[in-house]
This record gives sequence, C-alpha cells and structure tokens, in this order.
Amino acid sequence: MQRIAMIGFGAIGRAVIEAIREEPRLKLVQLIATPGKVSEVQAQLATLGLSEPPLVSESLILDGSCPVDCVVECAGHAAIQEHVLPALQEGLPCVLVSIGALSEPGLAEALEMAAGQGNTQLHLLSGAIGGIDALAAARIAGLEEVVYTGRKPPMGWLGSPAEETLDLAALTQAEVFFEGTARDAAQQFPKNANVAATLALAGIGLDRTRVRLIADPEVTENIHHYQARGAFGRMEVTMVGKPLASNPKTSALTVYSVVRALCNRVRSITV
Repeated sequence: MQRIAMIGFGAIGRAVIEAIREEPRLKLVQLIATPGKVSEVQAQLATLGLSEPPLVSESLILDGSCPVDCVVECAGHAAIQEHVLPALQEGLPCVLVSIGALSEPGLAEALEMAAGQGNTQLHLLSGAIGGIDALAAARIAGLEEVVYTGRKPPMGWLGSPAEETLDLAALTQAEVFFEGTARDAAQQFPKNANVAATLALAGIGLDRTRVRLIADPEVTENIHHYQARGAFGRMEVTMVGKPLASNPKTSALTVYSVVRALCNRVRSITV
C-alpha cells in the first residue's frame, strides 16, 4: 500500500484521482488545495464518490499524524517551493509534473540538495512526450544537438505570450511565435512548455536545447516533435497527443504519465 499526497486539484489532479481510484494499493490520504479553496475542493471531491476521501488542507502535514509514502505535484510552479522542497527534506519521494519550473535559476540545485538532505529522490515525469529513456541514455554517450518543435491549435496557446504577437482566433495559417532556448521557452510559457524543459533536462541542458513553438489552425491536437544527434547516432520522435478534455493546454498523456509513475510504486515488475 502506498499512501499518496497530491498537491493540486486542477484538471490534471482530478483526472489522476479518477484514474487511480480502482487501484487498491494506492490510497490518496492528503490533498493540498489552493489557499482559500479547501471547502470548494471538499465539495468537488464529494462528487467523485470516493470511499475514503483524503484530508484536504492548504499545506502538507509532515508531523506523522497523516503518514505519506509519496508526494505528487500537480499544481504548478509555485507549489514546488512551498510544498515539494520541504517534503524532500523530510525524506518523502516526490513526483513532479511542472518540469518547466526547473528553468528558474537555482531551483534544480535546491531540489537536489533537499533530496540529498532527506536521502530520497525527486522523479521528473516524462509528461506529454516519449523517448525520454532513450534520450537520457544517449546523453551518456554524448549528445551534440536536440531540437524541439511544439505545435498546437491556436486556442491551445490562450493565456500565453503568444497572444501578444498573434490574433489566435483569426489565424489562417501556421505561425512560429517563439524560437530560442528551452530555458527561455519554459520561463515564458510555463503552462505550455514543460516538454521542452523535460527534453532539456534529459538531454543537453536548458541552454543548449533549441525550441520552436507554433500555432497552427490546421491541427486539432498537440504535436510534439524532436530530433537528437550525437555519438549514439540519430533519433527523431513525434507525439500527436489529444488534449485533456477539461483543459486544452494540457496533453492527456501527462495524466497517464502520473498514473504510471504511481502504479509503478506498487507493481512487482515495472517498465
């Protein structure tokens, strides 16, 4: 049995809870809500019909009164500083969805130090992209180049800086609105560019990984493509992912990557 604490109850968090509810070896015991939203989250949880609803609070309970075996972050960048760092320091393994936050100078190092202090691990999820295992293995041999292109329907970029340069609702052809490093992409598009940061951390780093972001009215799905070249040879990966029904900015595969990571904690054989 793994006792899970989840940070966040947005589209991803809710979908994960619904997906793991039938796994008897996983038990959600704590749910961390946005300040001021505890009552609202409790009411929403009631609609899921969970046999044993989790304790809902504004912060992780680390005093042992509600024991936890693993913490999963589904809340966005701010939650990492507030909740993930202290959980790691207390020795709790953590699963991270908001990989783009690690573009913030010093945060990756702070997380590594906290995990070392707690003698535990931080697991960065593959999220909406595949081939991360191969890319990380290729890094050992030596990578020379990684180039990522993210292509989404125009409305998939709502709420991002793309709106400052493009009339998303009126686009009639594909438009490239960003070209730069993975670090810049993750910092400017924190809700949309987690894939770029994931590839960079698995590969040649945030400042050497090149990124292009495109709004394309001809597509209806989120398309992630990257090329890598190095001593291992060459690889090219394209993922055509359906967006999460409740949030078009998020790939449904992101939810499944969280579920896989949690289920792997209780399975006898993992891949």
